[in-house]
Amino acid sequence: MTDSPEHHRQRSEFIRGMVQRTECALAGRSLREQPPKTIIQFWHDLQNLPPDVEECIASWARWQEVGFKHVLFDEFTARSYIRTSLGRRYEQAFDRCYHPAMQADYFRLCYLSVEGGFYVDADDVCIGSHIDWLFEDTRLKVHPLCYDIATASMVSTASFLTAETFTPNWIFYFNNNPLIAARRHPVIQLALQRSTEALENSIDGALPEIQATTGPGILSRTIFELGVTSGTIEREVVVLRDWDLFAISKWPLSYRNDRRNWRHSNQKAI
Repeated sequence: MTDSPEHHRQRSEFIRGMVQRTECALAGRSLREQPPKTIIQFWHDLQNLPPDVEECIASWARWQEVGFKHVLFDEFTARSYIRTSLGRRYEQAFDRCYHPAMQADYFRLCYLSVEGGFYVDADDVCIGSHIDWLFEDTRLKVHPLCYDIATASMVSTASFLTAETFTPNWIFYFNNNPLIAARRHPVIQLALQRSTEALENSIDGALPEIQATTGPGILSRTIFELGVTSGTIEREVVVLRDWDLFAISKWPLSYRNDRRNWRHSNQKAI
C-alpha cells in the first residue's frame, strides 16, 4: 500500500474502530510466552542526564524492588546491543537516526523484537500502584492517540473513546510509547523491518520525518496493514484505553526547550 492521503484516512478509520470497539477479542495463539518482566528505557547521553528526567526514570526503576528488571540504555550501549543482537545492517540503520528521539524509536523496535518486554519513554512518570497487569498475556499493548486538525491540538483520551463524540477532523493513531510485547511479536517485527527499510532508502544527506520513519506513524501503518490483510489483528493487539491512569508524560522538562526535543529538530540536523 502506498502512503497516500487516502491510505492515511483509511488507517485512521481502522484504528478508530479498534479504539472505540467495546467487545474484546480473545488473545491469539501464535505467541506462547508472555513478555518478560523487564522495563526498558533510553536516554541518549547518560553522562548528561537532566535531573528532572532522572526523577522520571526513578519512578520506573523502583519496580526493581518487587522483582522487575529495569534496564537503561544510552546511544553507545544501544548501538552495541543492536550490533550484537541483530547485526551490521541494523546498526547502520540506527546510525541513520539523526536525533535522540529517533534513536529511541528505532532502538525500542530492535530490543522488543529480540527480547520482548515493556518499553516506556524516559520522560514518563509512573503513577500506578500495580504493574503486573501489563504482562498478563501475549498480545502487544499500545496506547491510542487522537489529533484534531481543526484545533491543531491533541484530543483528550476520555473524549475519543466512544463514537458519540467523533468528528471528521480527528485523526486516530497509536503511540509507540508505551510498548509491551512478547519477543518476536509480528507487529514489532514488521514495524522494525519497515523502519529499517525506510532508513536505508532515505537519500544520503536527507533527514527523514521522524514520526513516519521510526515513530507512531510506522507503528500505526503496520498495525493497519496487518489488520487489513489478516483480519485478526485484535487477537494480537490490546488497546490501552486507561494508560493515563497509570503513567503521565511530564511537562515541563528542561530538555523540551532545546534541540533535544524532537519537535524542534524534526528533519533538522542536531
